[in-house]
Amino acid sequence: MTSPNPAAWRQKAMLLVVSVGFFMQTLDSTIVNTALPAMAHDLGQSPLHMQAVVIAYALTMAVTIPLSGWLADRLGTRVVFSSALTIFSIGSAMCAYSSTLDALVWWRVVQGFGGAMLLPVGRLAVLRTFPREQYLQALAFVAVPGMIGPLIGPTLGGWLVKVASWHWVFLINVPVGVAGCVAAHFFLINARAPHQTSFDIKGYLLLSVGMVATSLALDRHADMAGAHALMLVLLVVGFAGFVAYGLYANRTPQPLFSLAMFRVHTFSVGLLGNLFARIGIAAVPYLVPLLLQVSLGYTAFEAGLLMLPITITGIFAKSLATHLVLRYGYRPVLVWNTILAGGVIASFALVTPNYPVPLLIVQLGILGGINSIQFTAMNTLTLKDLNPDDASGGNSLFSLVQMLAMSFGLTVGGALLVTFTGAFGESAGVGALPAFRATFACVGVITCCSAWIFAQLTDREQLATDDGDGQAQAVAATPPPPAN
Repeated sequence: MTSPNPAAWRQKAMLLVVSVGFFMQTLDSTIVNTALPAMAHDLGQSPLHMQAVVIAYALTMAVTIPLSGWLADRLGTRVVFSSALTIFSIGSAMCAYSSTLDALVWWRVVQGFGGAMLLPVGRLAVLRTFPREQYLQALAFVAVPGMIGPLIGPTLGGWLVKVASWHWVFLINVPVGVAGCVAAHFFLINARAPHQTSFDIKGYLLLSVGMVATSLALDRHADMAGAHALMLVLLVVGFAGFVAYGLYANRTPQPLFSLAMFRVHTFSVGLLGNLFARIGIAAVPYLVPLLLQVSLGYTAFEAGLLMLPITITGIFAKSLATHLVLRYGYRPVLVWNTILAGGVIASFALVTPNYPVPLLIVQLGILGGINSIQFTAMNTLTLKDLNPDDASGGNSLFSLVQMLAMSFGLTVGGALLVTFTGAFGESAGVGALPAFRATFACVGVITCCSAWIFAQLTDREQLATDDGDGQAQAVAATPPPPAN
């Protein structure tokens, strides 16, 4: 009787460990949304002022992503991955025991710092452990749990609020994180880069200042004393950070992200399109559960269940994106699909207290399918024309922009909701409905306007080719989109 190959068994165990990390990171991008009203009630806050809990996690991930690869090169994939799980678990536990909104936001920052390293370092561990011919199969295996996390996140969050309390939205991570940390110690190889490069700390700080300051500026509320002046200062600081990085990177031999990549027009269009189109799309998973609970009287569990059509139709529509792009090209698909996405988002402004549930399910399902087509086409367009030397840097910058767009989307959606609440007045139940309607209308218009970016593609650039397997170019190279 043949004994199993120990090396093969260890590789499979390592894939399971990395999969758990991917699952935890993507789950926490959505599980909190349906629990926000319950958190607000316990912390003595308005449910409409809780967006900082979600923004802190997404923005911290965007800022931390560039550090993850360098740390893994220096310290090794096992050390960084285990540390990330530990930090994530500690942050989760402290989130559960937070008694104020400020404490909860700060511990979400800690949680986001750990979560940001799980996906890129886990992917790097796979690439450094498996032979090249097994890359695709191994990465596909660990990507599946990352797609399941956003699918079950809203419903699981609502269910935990119903059967226990909102604290378990965070506590559920702790035993999984501890088990994953122990397993990582035994099954992950502590692979380091053979040739370690210096980290562009100056460029990193300039980009971080730009991202954080801009996001905080968008999150300043009109009902805060001095908010207008502070918002202006933060906007100037954020803009200065981005401009300073551009000037710095242009004269630095090895910048954090090379500006030479932007000479590839499809990369520039795809990156900017991802940033602005995702602003509106990312606001929806935050706004809809709030709308359902605050204005329409749904429970957290019911709100979570109603978010399922977005992810279910998204899964089925993913293959449709490839066929549409191959037949019509990137430009018409992205222009019209972006306009459709904005139109469907704006249609939530029509919701009334007696709005039919089947119609709401249809709206959410249509949006899920449109989002799936949008993400697949945008992601492929962004990376398809990069040369091999720029592929790694382009992929990292692309991941950063995806998380930054999520942060901006949550910030813009939350800021608009607070602004309109101040204009229309906030009260229990239906009283906040006019603010939600105005917010959805504005977010839909923002999404529609981003279609202009994709219209800049030339006739040659917008064409897609078939690789022989019925897939558009670069689909295999595209990283999984963040949970939205």
